Amino acid sequence: MNLNIVNRKGRTYLFINKSYRDENGKTKKKHIQSLGYLDELQKQYADPITHFREVAKQMTEEEKTERRVSFTVSMDEKLPIGSFGAKNLGYVLPLKIYHQLGIDKFLKGKALSEKFKFNTNSIMILLVIARLLIPGSKKAAFEAKERFFERFNFTLDDVYRSLGHFDKISNELQRYMYESVRTTYGSDTSVIYCDVTNYYFEIKKPDDFRKFGLSKEKRKRPIVQMGLAMDKSGIPLHYELFRGNMTDKETFRTVIGDVRKNYSTGRVVVVADMGIITGDNIYYLVGENPDKPRNGYVFSFSVRGGSSDFKKYVLEERGYADKNNQPPTDETDFKIKERKTPRNIYVTMQNGKTRKKTVHEKQVVFWSRKHAERSRVERAEIISKAEALIANPERYTKATSYGAASYVGNLEYDKETGEVKGKHLFLDLAKIEEEEKYDGYYSIVTSELSMPLDEVVTTYRGLWEIEETFKLTKSDLEAHPVHVQSKEHINAHFLSCFIALTILRLIQKKTNKEFSGEKIIDCLNRIECINEHENIYLFGYCSEISERLGKAFEMEFSRKRLHLAEIKKILAAAKKAK
Repeated sequence: MNLNIVNRKGRTYLFINKSYRDENGKTKKKHIQSLGYLDELQKQYADPITHFREVAKQMTEEEKTERRVSFTVSMDEKLPIGSFGAKNLGYVLPLKIYHQLGIDKFLKGKALSEKFKFNTNSIMILLVIARLLIPGSKKAAFEAKERFFERFNFTLDDVYRSLGHFDKISNELQRYMYESVRTTYGSDTSVIYCDVTNYYFEIKKPDDFRKFGLSKEKRKRPIVQMGLAMDKSGIPLHYELFRGNMTDKETFRTVIGDVRKNYSTGRVVVVADMGIITGDNIYYLVGENPDKPRNGYVFSFSVRGGSSDFKKYVLEERGYADKNNQPPTDETDFKIKERKTPRNIYVTMQNGKTRKKTVHEKQVVFWSRKHAERSRVERAEIISKAEALIANPERYTKATSYGAASYVGNLEYDKETGEVKGKHLFLDLAKIEEEEKYDGYYSIVTSELSMPLDEVVTTYRGLWEIEETFKLTKSDLEAHPVHVQSKEHINAHFLSCFIALTILRLIQKKTNKEFSGEKIIDCLNRIECINEHENIYLFGYCSEISERLGKAFEMEFSRKRLHLAEIKKILAAAKKAK
């Protein structure tokens, strides 16, 4: 508070105003109290100027001490042009982790030797928090920058120019983040989860990188493949992009090889599903000596694709136990058994020839009534479609008969049009009966012969984390469709997604995985405020999740009002986080 002295038509007038800074750092003044003309005030006070300067000082002290602000509200007050609306403060939590990991220091260091003038760290902060809270295109992120309290002093062109730089430093940044995660949050790489997914592009013609391939979402669009490795607790370690026409099994050795080479993991046990398991990939892990595997694996294994000996073992009731380790009955909903046995695999040697090798495995087989019933329901739908195909083959093509075709005998297709051909089509009941035998059965194979049965199952079940991670990137983080075109810019896009995903997983780890990624993102989005009066911001959200997040990261999200200066202190503290 300050005493102001002005001249009004030859007379001295006194009033008290308040100085404050708005969110852009500009000084503004607010009229607080009119006092009157000096000559009239001298009739009441010996020295009005000295008196009211002391009053203004006391008002300032009282406001600071009591943390009370009084102001009047005009219901006719208009919003000034340029008012943005609510500002988000939930982003302070991912901002804190971003700085805990030292990503800002890494980017600033890498920019020192470059000729560009834009701030790559500031750009990456916007891309990451926008990917977490308001996912969309780079343009959409730039246009929403006023939603945050950061000073983003760069142009949209700068954002696009920075992508080439991010691509160039991508691998090094991933390794840097791993070391930061390991030292700050801890990372157990004795088990590595590995999986592959793909992302589509809204283009019709493929190019050298975006190719037509087997889309996980059945999209008839060019795709790129992404291989992702995660540590034992589900924290992303490393990602790599591949041409869209590469298969899952082709990407495996590159991803795991880079992790083993660049992340100082020591011996690892790799967990993956059956899309990756091949003789070549198993041999790559275990090495020449099957009795002492160099690295290990826990893979899902196809029951229907197994050998006749394996299928016989699966269907044989001997050896199964229920959840209570008792012999199963007709009412049992779950049963499991295991055995140790050698298995032959076929490995492609350097000369291109295939050689038979033997690996010693533990094979775990289990059956679930719930999964068996689900398989029967799904098959009933496929059989219904197969019967419709047999009745009206002219209505189907190779593309539209997908799934049902496997149950139709004598089925052929026109090589040019893909139309259904073949006479005397019939429903292959023998094949249906054979497949029904294995409904509800699943199997896992592992090189870890001494690993207890429950640990094998628990280790494999951790694979759901990486599958859920891919779903998260495609839904909540909206990693696709991708709105950039070149290979370098595509990689930079996924780098920002990778950072955002790592931060989100660390939030979950810090809170013992109590909340889904979706709930955390929703919570952070709701921690927003509006400018209520001068530099005072009003908040309107508090929940059990926000309280839990605040406690875990030593932040307070329950204050109803904050001065802009307090908000800036909170942000400054987040950027100094250790």
